[in-house]
Amino acid sequence: MAADNDPETEVFEITDFTTASEWERFVSRVEEVLNDWKLIGNSAGRSPPDKGGYTTGTWLEKSQDINFADFKFYISHFTLKQESENDNEKNTLEEDAFPSAMQDLLCMNNDFPPRAHCLVRWYGIQEFVVIAPGTNCEAIISESKCNLLLSSISIALANSGCQVPMFVQIQQKWRRMYAGECQGLGVRTDFEMVHLRKVPSQYNHLSGLLDIFKSKIGCNLSPPPPINIAIRFTYILQDWQQHSWPQQPPDFDTLLGGEVGGVEFGKLPFGACEEPISELHLATTWPHLTEGIVVDNDVYSDLDPLQAPHWSVRVRTAENPQCLLGDFLSEFFKLCCKKESTEEFLGRGLVEEEGQENTDISSALSRLTEPTATVPISKLSVSNMVHSARKHIRRHRRVAESPLNNDVLNSVLLCLFPDAAVEKSSDNSKNKPAQSNACGKTEQDKNSDYNIYLQLKSAPIDSLTYRLALCVCLINYNHGGLRAVAHLWQEFVLELRYRWENNHLIYGLAAGPPDLRCCLLHQKLQMLNCCIERKRARDEARRAQEGSKERERRSSQNGRPTSDSTAPSASMKEVSSGKSWDSWSDSEDEFFECVSDQGETEFSHTEGEKDGSKNKAEGRLHPYNNTTLLKSTEPLYVPITQEPAPMTEDLLEEQSEVLAKLGTSAEGSHLRARMQSACLLSDMESFKAANPGCVLEDFVRWYSPRDYVEEQVEDDSGNKVLKGELSARMKIPGNMWVEAWETARVTPARRQRRLFDDTKEAEKVLHYLAVLKPADVTRHLLPCILHSAILKLKEEESVEDIPSVRKNIRQSTSQASKLLHPPNYDYKKIEDFINQLIAMETVITRARSLKAKFSICEGEKGEDTEELEKFVSSLLEEPEVEVIGAGQGPAGSIIHKMFINAQRLADFTSDEAALLSALEEDLSSDRKPTGGSNKVPDFPPPAGREILLRTCVPRPTPYSKALPQRLFCVLMKEEFRLAGAFSSDTSFF
Repeated sequence: MAADNDPETEVFEITDFTTASEWERFVSRVEEVLNDWKLIGNSAGRSPPDKGGYTTGTWLEKSQDINFADFKFYISHFTLKQESENDNEKNTLEEDAFPSAMQDLLCMNNDFPPRAHCLVRWYGIQEFVVIAPGTNCEAIISESKCNLLLSSISIALANSGCQVPMFVQIQQKWRRMYAGECQGLGVRTDFEMVHLRKVPSQYNHLSGLLDIFKSKIGCNLSPPPPINIAIRFTYILQDWQQHSWPQQPPDFDTLLGGEVGGVEFGKLPFGACEEPISELHLATTWPHLTEGIVVDNDVYSDLDPLQAPHWSVRVRTAENPQCLLGDFLSEFFKLCCKKESTEEFLGRGLVEEEGQENTDISSALSRLTEPTATVPISKLSVSNMVHSARKHIRRHRRVAESPLNNDVLNSVLLCLFPDAAVEKSSDNSKNKPAQSNACGKTEQDKNSDYNIYLQLKSAPIDSLTYRLALCVCLINYNHGGLRAVAHLWQEFVLELRYRWENNHLIYGLAAGPPDLRCCLLHQKLQMLNCCIERKRARDEARRAQEGSKERERRSSQNGRPTSDSTAPSASMKEVSSGKSWDSWSDSEDEFFECVSDQGETEFSHTEGEKDGSKNKAEGRLHPYNNTTLLKSTEPLYVPITQEPAPMTEDLLEEQSEVLAKLGTSAEGSHLRARMQSACLLSDMESFKAANPGCVLEDFVRWYSPRDYVEEQVEDDSGNKVLKGELSARMKIPGNMWVEAWETARVTPARRQRRLFDDTKEAEKVLHYLAVLKPADVTRHLLPCILHSAILKLKEEESVEDIPSVRKNIRQSTSQASKLLHPPNYDYKKIEDFINQLIAMETVITRARSLKAKFSICEGEKGEDTEELEKFVSSLLEEPEVEVIGAGQGPAGSIIHKMFINAQRLADFTSDEAALLSALEEDLSSDRKPTGGSNKVPDFPPPAGREILLRTCVPRPTPYSKALPQRLFCVLMKEEFRLAGAFSSDTSFF
């Protein structure tokens, strides 16, 4: 053992009594937080809030973690945001001014705020600090721990000089029990609370509560200072049986019975299937009373709700009421996440039937291989034969196995293809539906609602894609879910194939190339329609050519003059000169095997060039600006050219990828240029055919005028003349234009190989559609269905006129335009977006429910109706709405009748209640307002009573300062709460 005089041993025996305990550290930490939040010093500079300021103002909140040993607390600061001009008032304050919290205790501007922190409602303060246990910490239940916390905040307030009231949360959190303190210069306010399950009988009225308040403040002055009283009784109306719900649900029996027309399938449903308003809370308030004015004890009460000077109403809404539009959208959205294919749903039945009907397919293929054909070759395509066989299979399929009822299926197809009901007796009749549809669209372009599809990348209103989305949504919800959707899609694709093979234009699609602003599915349908248009034009040209040949043959047989025999060709030339290549084509179908014919054409042109004859020119449209060819005096003609091949956005992306993969090498660049010059080569060949004897400069003057530079020069005789030459870009060695010009043959557009192979492209589109899974279909249609939902909300909101919903719809449209443009949707964000639409639908249904209950549609007086509309609109926007005129106003009278009806219905059996509700309209209008002649009271017992007592008395001695005292009492069926704020003088006691 070390010696006693060893200096090291003496160090270990020293006890440091200056080390802070956990409690002291906790108090110090609270003081640090108060300093950081700048809550030190006098707080009397805050002006009293305006009337209603606690509800309409902005509350600021900030929180921080603090620890007491290993016990976690949250310390939070709540304050009502003040105007900036009030911040300068602190410099002119009196040193002994009361803290703002003490002044707030007596303020009457915000006695019963409808939406505020519970401490704000009970004590009326506009700034306070709360210390509460952490999330996973136990409640402070023991009395010693509560006292320790109260001591801690008392010391922290005294050390820091903070005049903001501070509370600690004690007992179980659901009880909302707080104890606190506020310190000023020579004054202190203690915040105390009592919470019981049952109301003691002696304190179940105003008289007993006044006794508690008087005994607590212990005032010995004579006469005692007056006590200001504010009372609020709340009545709850839950019985809405006397009012029919205005939303008429759809007739599902009719829908299932198959009696469904295009109108039903072309619209989304809307409205709630249940009452969206669950309760109406009526608060009757007596704001300024004194002890001698009103009597309320266990025997008698003057507090009649009809005599209350102030009425206010709030509505309690049902949580997530079932709404039709929301249900349809949610069920449709769920389909996007499915993985089953159409074959998995329908393949089993098809395989069984195809085994039995295999002869149909084999016979179809064998007919293709027969040496002689008795029908036109266009009717013997593989797709046509397979389609006919499938139709035969469908006829033999058992009805019980079909996911969709035949009547429903026919109704949907009639909605999608209304032109199918019109007899297609001629080509003109086939054209009319598509033309009329396109004309209607041009008129609708001016409508902003119609053009929303451009933002959402969906499809135009009333287009086939748009109607298909609505039908799929309805079929999914009402007629069999995913299997029915798969069945409908299969039938839809078969109908498209039928139209392609029989040259019937698809109804509801605008003419022209695919619109890249629309969804991909709409582009595919437009592409198929383009193919049908090209095929029809080619067939018409073939028939016209065959007819001209037949007429020429007959005329030669009849011995007519040769001059007449040229008439058909002249008429053909006249027809062709007025049309572009987009509207007609040559007589060849899918392949071009007219080598001899082309040779004859080239030979004739060669001879024509030698002879300088313009009669050999072919494919002319019209002269070009009175311009002549450079090498001859012949006018320059604009040729009939082929239209570029239309493309959908996926084909454009695919082409871009192919071109990008060619790289930057010389060979790759050359190949890329040749791939991109197919249309240029076709135009050059057409130009050569229309302008015999032309040169490249002539073509450039028409095709790219900027690449032909003209300047004035002097000739030999000194005259200024225009001389032109190709631009520097065109003179670059190896220029693609020069190479293409040299390889271009003299071939009119109708003799060229088609740039757009409609047969191939149509089969690609049909294959693309046929292999889509039901989930893929719904993903393609999702923008259209959201587009339709937004339009439905706008339509319904315009009827109800709800500003908040109108604003939300505008914001939602902007948000959806960002969600629906990327190729891969963010499904979580889309789900949130659908929930926003459901919330807007719920608000609109609430407005309808309230309007029906307040008889706005039946109002006889214009002023009353306008006042009721404003009242209902405020109920939707604000947490609590004041009733103008209290019980005597138009809204108050309706509310009074609601309570009377509910009371009478509750007092009788169901049969008697039904009779009373039928006779309710005969209720006398001069009935006594208090209902004294009836046994049944007009109002039920109040569900909640709130009584606020305030005064200003000296405490604890008669010679102390007169300080504010406040007691807030809450009396409910299963709750009794007293929240008291009692101030005392700490200088003179």
